[in-house]
Amino acid sequence: MISKAELCDKIREIYPDIGECGIDVDVEYDSAQERWVVDLKKDNHELKTFLEEGDAEMCLTGKQCIGLGIEISQLRDSIERMP
Repeated sequence: MISKAELCDKIREIYPDIGECGIDVDVEYDSAQERWVVDLKKDNHELKTFLEEGDAEMCLTGKQCIGLGIEISQLRDSIERMP
């Protein structure tokens, strides 16, 4: 299984503006859902999303990062639109 640090580093690699523009990212593995949860915080806003099963693992093993990239992009866009 991949580690939290590996996934966080990969998200920051794909989206270098996360963390640099006041957006904080955190990830946790939810064993009940058997999926990774990505938590973005900006100012007083916070949004979470579950990654689709296998997306994080496929990205970190070099197969493809499309699914993970799309999910993080949608989450980031949603938090950016919050007033």
